[in-house]
Amino acid sequence: MGHTCNSIIINAPYEKVFDISNDITRWTELFGSEYKKAEVVKKEDNKITFRLTDEDDKSWQSWRLLFKEKYFAYAEREEPKFPFVYMKIIWLYTPVASGVEMSWIQHFQMDPKAKFNDSQVEGFINEGSQHNLKIFKDIIENEAGE
Repeated sequence: MGHTCNSIIINAPYEKVFDISNDITRWTELFGSEYKKAEVVKKEDNKITFRLTDEDDKSWQSWRLLFKEKYFAYAEREEPKFPFVYMKIIWLYTPVASGVEMSWIQHFQMDPKAKFNDSQVEGFINEGSQHNLKIFKDIIENEAGE
């Protein structure tokens, strides 16, 4: 099993951090060049089903549950799951003196037929998450300051 946890403090009000970071349609901007398309397929109550397409034109569908009043969001990759056996993601939002600490926790297992193993993918995810969290921070803080 692979497991990662990456965090950043965003100097902005919680409402703004939560709302912007969970706006799937903005993920092409918030995740830099990671996704070239981010589409909401269906929204019902606190559940969003969405489709992401990466720069290699690979697409997959996931769903996300928003628990704004509890300061977290939970997501799972649906189809296709490959190259994972499963991918579960939790985003935690913790109010701190200087804003909100946003933490991304990913728990996954790579398919044995995948090109990379769990520990290699942990490295890729940690590197990408640190880069992407900085983009989230810059964009959200900039909008909060306007």
